[in-house]
Amino acid sequence: MSPFGDPRVPEALGHLPDYLGNHVRVSLAALLLGLIVSLPLAILTRRHPLMRGALLAFASVVQTVPGLALLALFYPLLLAASALTLAWLGFSFSAFGFLPAMLALALYSMLPVLRNSITALNGIDAGLKEAAQGVGMTERQSLFMIELPLALPVIMAGIRTAAVWVIGTATLSTPIGQTSLGNYIFAGLQTQNWVFVLFGCVASAVLALAVDQLLGLIENGLRRRSRVRTALGGIGLAALLAATLVPSMARPVSSYAVGAKTFTEQYVLSALISDRLRDSGLAATTRAGLGSSVIFEALAASDVDVYVDYSGTLWANQFHHSDVRPREELLKELQRLLAKQDITLLGEIGFENAYALVMPRKRAEALGIRSIADLAARAPGLSIAGDYEFFSRPEWIGLRQAYGLSFRAQRQMQPDFMYAAVASGEVDVIAGYTSDGLIAKYDLVVLDDPRHAIPPYDAVLLLAPRRKDDERLKAALEPLLGRIDIATMREANLRASGNDATSSPDAVARWLWERIGKR
Repeated sequence: MSPFGDPRVPEALGHLPDYLGNHVRVSLAALLLGLIVSLPLAILTRRHPLMRGALLAFASVVQTVPGLALLALFYPLLLAASALTLAWLGFSFSAFGFLPAMLALALYSMLPVLRNSITALNGIDAGLKEAAQGVGMTERQSLFMIELPLALPVIMAGIRTAAVWVIGTATLSTPIGQTSLGNYIFAGLQTQNWVFVLFGCVASAVLALAVDQLLGLIENGLRRRSRVRTALGGIGLAALLAATLVPSMARPVSSYAVGAKTFTEQYVLSALISDRLRDSGLAATTRAGLGSSVIFEALAASDVDVYVDYSGTLWANQFHHSDVRPREELLKELQRLLAKQDITLLGEIGFENAYALVMPRKRAEALGIRSIADLAARAPGLSIAGDYEFFSRPEWIGLRQAYGLSFRAQRQMQPDFMYAAVASGEVDVIAGYTSDGLIAKYDLVVLDDPRHAIPPYDAVLLLAPRRKDDERLKAALEPLLGRIDIATMREANLRASGNDATSSPDAVARWLWERIGKR
């Protein structure tokens, strides 16, 4: 079957208006903000070498910060600022999604605009400035009537560079809740949907090239003093922005935001929740690919309405408890702690997705390893891999303290790739998930935890503070409670790890509902 006959292509196209529209809006807003800040700064510092050097140094340092790190940094900063404005001024604002993405991307856009603006303004022939003064022009008149018009073509070249950088970096804004073309890439990587990955990469590249060409048309028009070219470029940009506003205007104003973290199971569960809401006559949108802390804070701030979390994650990471309690006691205490933040723990889904140390069955048997206690003696000669956050989580600290684990090497990988890596012998042990179907696929074994260093990880449904009295939402989600056992979830995860149309989160969610709906 040709790529264009793949059913995943229409699915990808169906997301395009939303993803592309949001990507264009946040990119253009960031570029505009960067220009509003950079151009005046360039004008003010062009004749002050010390200030100019400090400004360019700051902009250069910003460029050295990885894009994802810069985007992620703005979320907690804005969250703290929102809490302060609420305490001092009586109002708060959303620190989720658009605002942190726009501010971080605006910083990214500053260097080329600053550099080109300062270079262009300082490169104006001194004789022209003297001539302007000679005919009685003030410094302001000389700037706006002589210097800036002459510098505009070079400034536009800097804006073109900034635009390409911003559009490319905007794909990384998905983990902080900003919908973008990066949604294709993050979802595709997690679910091994390479059609989505390719679609996201191509769409982002085409958008960057289109904007670059339109800005190039404006630059060319300024250089040649062609009003037609300049106008055509401006009309093209305006048309692009207008086209992205149409889908957002058609979207329901009141919609439930369903959150999802950055691994396959979460994409499937968020698709299942969204389906249940729509079948109950409620509008739903998905905010997927969010980090553990980001998604919880977004729920607490009611930027996300509902998502599935895990009791062990909440216990260890959100409430910072290091003790491991019996399942029922832990759930009861969690419910109390969440209620203090007006977050509703609606109930358990029915399965547990715990962190676990996992090895190839044959290798474990050959080394005589059945438990983590057995592993501890062999660990100095072995390597371990975990997901992007595992080695900074309290669970890893607890495991090391309980068993004295010390591995020869530790590596971080995308979750789905870890299983293939351990199966092929690239690493010896991985921090896997007990509900993952890839454990059976690759004939891996979960090592026992006799000292109970890892807490229970029951999957639970959480509702945002503003939804605590929403009976329609609760009624729509009620059929999911206690209905998905571990075997069913493993099979769903295994289906989602495939590479065809039936493995998309939406398709697996439909299969999952058909399966549990018969019970």
